[in-house]
Amino acid sequence: MHKLKLHGFNNLTKSLSFCIYDICYAKTAHDREQYIAYIDEQYNANRLTEILSETCSIIGANILNIARQDYDPQGASVTILISEEPIDPSLVDQSEHPGPLPDSVVAHLDKSHICVHTYPESHPQGGLCTFRADIEVSTCGVISPLKALNYLIHQLESDIVTLDYRVRGFTRDISGVKHYIDHQINSIQNFMTADITSLYHMVDVNVYQENIFHTKMMLKEFDLDHYLFNAKPEDLDKNERQYITRLLRKEMQEIYYGRNMPEVTI
Repeated sequence: MHKLKLHGFNNLTKSLSFCIYDICYAKTAHDREQYIAYIDEQYNANRLTEILSETCSIIGANILNIARQDYDPQGASVTILISEEPIDPSLVDQSEHPGPLPDSVVAHLDKSHICVHTYPESHPQGGLCTFRADIEVSTCGVISPLKALNYLIHQLESDIVTLDYRVRGFTRDISGVKHYIDHQINSIQNFMTADITSLYHMVDVNVYQENIFHTKMMLKEFDLDHYLFNAKPEDLDKNERQYITRLLRKEMQEIYYGRNMPEVTI
């Protein structure tokens, strides 16, 4: 797509939102309470503010305002309003390729916000615990928030990721013609680095005519040791390991495919 010569400011709104899910197994009610407490401590409002503030610093945004809240009994939210100093649009890379990694991200945002909400929860009987973080990066102007995608995925490693990217509104060129998107995109996957795409099963559901793009990701590798809270695989007998493995895989597949599956029995 050729560089647009606009009449005034670029009025397109570009929003990247995604949910990340971390799954684990905590056998007893006490273990599940400890897991929730652990997640609440690891991802409290102050810690989330640090993560988002660092994100703003890396992408070159100025923080205008921060609103944060820890909830009772669990969960937290942070919203940061951000802006940027004037930038020459001709210097902005809008091509469809993976963005830079955390140590070299350079981007700018206009009249924008970043927000995150956390939802730790546990199954009342089955031992499953799920931590979900809902994140949105919304920008107006020449920059696509997809350029921050790889950094955010690296910061928030997870078992399941669901991504949505949408361009809304329109902007006019110097002839008065409306443009509903100002950059080429075929898939969110094309903005990810090879190290990320190699780790996940991924599927797209895109509505190109509406500038709506959706990608779902699920880790390929499964190691039970990474999914047990306050326990080790060697502490369990063979049947229990197999049962917990099936339980965890079922939970991940249900979230990935968005539908419930038959119950797992011992």
